[in-house]
Amino acid sequence: MIVRKNTVGVKVGEVQIGGGAPIVVQSMTNTDTADVASTVQQVLELARAGSELVRITVNNEESAAAVPLIREQLDKKGCAVPLIGDFHFNGHKLLERYPACAEALGKYRINPGNVGRGSKRDPQFAQMIEFACRYDKPVRIGVNWGSLDQAVLARLLDENATRPEPEPLEAVMKEAVIASALESASKAVELGLSKNRIVISCKLSRVQDLISVYQSLSARCDYALHLGLTEAGMGSKGIVASTAALAVLLQQGIGDTIRISLTPDPADNDRTREVIVAQEILQTLGLRSFLPLVTACPGCGRTTSTYFQQLAQDIQSYLRHKMPEWKKRYRGVEEMQVAVMGCVVNGPGESKHSHIGISLPGTGEDPVAPVYEDGVKTVTLKGEHIAEEFQALVERYVESHYGSRSQPLVD
Repeated sequence: MIVRKNTVGVKVGEVQIGGGAPIVVQSMTNTDTADVASTVQQVLELARAGSELVRITVNNEESAAAVPLIREQLDKKGCAVPLIGDFHFNGHKLLERYPACAEALGKYRINPGNVGRGSKRDPQFAQMIEFACRYDKPVRIGVNWGSLDQAVLARLLDENATRPEPEPLEAVMKEAVIASALESASKAVELGLSKNRIVISCKLSRVQDLISVYQSLSARCDYALHLGLTEAGMGSKGIVASTAALAVLLQQGIGDTIRISLTPDPADNDRTREVIVAQEILQTLGLRSFLPLVTACPGCGRTTSTYFQQLAQDIQSYLRHKMPEWKKRYRGVEEMQVAVMGCVVNGPGESKHSHIGISLPGTGEDPVAPVYEDGVKTVTLKGEHIAEEFQALVERYVESHYGSRSQPLVD
């Protein structure tokens, strides 16, 4: 059993981060925020996929002016997902010039390394915290390895040089990441922002670095922590790296909200993949349940037909498509387990261990597919319409087993 570290809870709209709340899934748009229609559409897609917070870039006057329009259109479409403003370099000016933007956002993200240089750093940081206090907005103090506060790093390097046995450069840089976050959070508190309005992140791009930094960060503070491997990469590399890093930390009870920073395929600019991966990490670890998961065998020489592979894919897509509707009608359906197996070796056993499962015939086996519900064989399917019939059985199972725990529709 995973025992999560107790951190200070932070409310972002109606979403709570930390304080014992379930770990929150975040995502980020990659549209030009000034393009209201495109940004609204992508936020809707991310929210439908299950993103509970969505970050948007606010980098110029056009994007700042667009934020309240985006919020208005989302509200009209019944999408209440909070929007996080991602500020770098000029956030203090944009929040001052566009009060409607400051009000419409659910949270501000401030990067201490990009808030200002030299003598401008502290007053510009203070100005952003002042706006957060004025509009009663929480702030994520998000430190990135690639945009580290050079003043903090220089100070620590100077201190390290005076030690009898100086630490390696990499160790000093990791300490600078942590120090930048904690010192900025302390400064925000001094300026009047309460601890229950602060989330911290320290993002790095290498797995072992991220793990060690968050382990140290967690031991040194009780702020709510946002986890994410920055610049994780594309495809399987990004998924594997993010999973390897976050699974270790989550298993140790570290982390209150996560984002999987995947580079989209240039041929398919679908941002929902990062939401799905985040959900599957949390569900696989047993930390949250989002939708019924499909158990399917990898296939071997006994399963020369690809029929079971296609059926597994179709059932998984069907479940994800149905979940927005089911989530409103059937309490607990997200914990249902479905098995689609390809031969007699493990097929019946895995099917029996699932809530509902099917064991398709492998090479040389009888052309029949027994279906098991709660460990008991209920029917044997055969013929050309096994897929459609099994999907109907899944629908019937949901209605019969979760319908009695139905809940009223919610807005």
